[in-house]
Amino acid sequence: MVCMMAGADFIKTSTGKERTNASLDVSLVMLRAIRDYHDRTGFKVGFKPAGGIRTAKQALSYLILIKEELGDAWLTSELFRLGASTLLTDVERQLYHCATQCYAANHYMPMP
Repeated sequence: MVCMMAGADFIKTSTGKERTNASLDVSLVMLRAIRDYHDRTGFKVGFKPAGGIRTAKQALSYLILIKEELGDAWLTSELFRLGASTLLTDVERQLYHCATQCYAANHYMPMP
């Protein structure tokens, strides 16, 4: 709450470099703080879960959490971002599977 009161446009779960990174339970607490702040001030603060989000399925869990707690207004790039560089490979694999009905081997994906 302090960072939002100080004028933060976004709050972030972690740097992604720690042992424990983004989790749904911690994200829920942060999203409720964002909602409370918005209810009090009318100012929308963005949210960025970072670290530990490696699969498209995990990313969907965060999308659902945001939609349920804050609504559709937060499902924009101005208010919601994923800090998950390793997510790209899984998204590419899922798109490849959707197009070809089979998963690509890891060596066909550009990022580790």
